[in-house]
Amino acid sequence: QVQLVESGGGLVQAGGSLRLSCAASGIPFVLNAMAWYRQTPGKERELVATITSGGNPNYADSVKGRFTISRDNAKSTVYLQMNSLKPEDTAVFYCKANVKTALWRPGVDYWGKGTLVTVSS
Repeated sequence: QVQLVESGGGLVQAGGSLRLSCAASGIPFVLNAMAWYRQTPGKERELVATITSGGNPNYADSVKGRFTISRDNAKSTVYLQMNSLKPEDTAVFYCKANVKTALWRPGVDYWGKGTLVTVSS
């Protein structure tokens, strides 16, 4: 059973940094692209950053230059280094992974339960 477990959230002052981790387990075949999303109450979940299995990143405009996504394929883990945090970055951050269960099957998206990041002004 595929599981994603996020960690690293917490309370930080504006201008500070946090590093989120998301460890995937129970991968039956291939771990494809991974991503970080965030959500605040009353708003839709929004994409923060993605990274392909080959390590190519992509970022939302709101975090470009401040956040860095990376992954360690040997550990099936994706990271999000967040610098120069702003109060508007406050959200629950979710990890998503696209997993192939067999060569001939399309990938399936799995989600973690989220980790809360609070940035105080």
